[in-house]
Amino acid sequence: MNVVRTRDELAAARRTLPGRVAVVMTMGALHEGHAALMRAARERADSVVVTVFVNPLQFGPGEDLDRYPRTFDADVAMCEREGVDLVFAPDVDVVYPSGEPSVRVAAGPLGDRLEGAHRPGHFDGVLTVVAKLLHLTQPDVAVFGEKDGQQLALIKAMVRDLDFGVEIVGVPTVREPDGLALSSRNAYLSADERRTALALSRALQTGDESAARAILDAEPGLDVDYLALVDDETWQEADEHTTTGRMLVAARVGKTRLIDNVQVHLGTRNVG
Repeated sequence: MNVVRTRDELAAARRTLPGRVAVVMTMGALHEGHAALMRAARERADSVVVTVFVNPLQFGPGEDLDRYPRTFDADVAMCEREGVDLVFAPDVDVVYPSGEPSVRVAAGPLGDRLEGAHRPGHFDGVLTVVAKLLHLTQPDVAVFGEKDGQQLALIKAMVRDLDFGVEIVGVPTVREPDGLALSSRNAYLSADERRTALALSRALQTGDESAARAILDAEPGLDVDYLALVDDETWQEADEHTTTGRMLVAARVGKTRLIDNVQVHLGTRNVG
């Protein structure tokens, strides 16, 4: 496995990759959810590239950029274990050689709702770095997790609207046996906070907004930013015509902010 850090090293290594190429973009602190993305990438391509880059553009003032977990040696070991061909782990000045870019990708109206309403500018930062990494790694397919559901929807929209020649694939959320969605930020949680965090997945599994709200409201130590049910295709608020929705939640447990979502089949209220 090749680990590179500069643009020139990446370009040289990329030229040696055979066949169809898939990329998995991460901010490091890799866990089994990331491993599932790597395996999904391998199923769809001959060569797999993983990027490891903590993107400052998507962190707002007061967010956890400085304390975001960084476990590079363990990350490389996981990539090697999963048969990744190339790891691109640039420093900030490699991705943004002129400093913060004055030109960015605007996420549009969806980027200002839900997660975007609580983290202004977050999705502009996400789409800007995804666009740059797509250009730099030149993949045929890019694989992302469904846990970041709104992010995935916006990346698909960007690729469609701006004619990126890449296939975007979503992979189902990987969960602990007790239902907690895997996240790098789970490392922040104390044992008590982790038990509190289980209310998120428990609420979503009801498949019903009222029942979910009751579970969240009953959980002490949980500060809910939003609970929403949207149409899984349009991402507008679900209505009587919606057959397949997506229920999303964001909440703070102590100092840690967590998000989760599930698909909801509204005809039967079964959760997939």
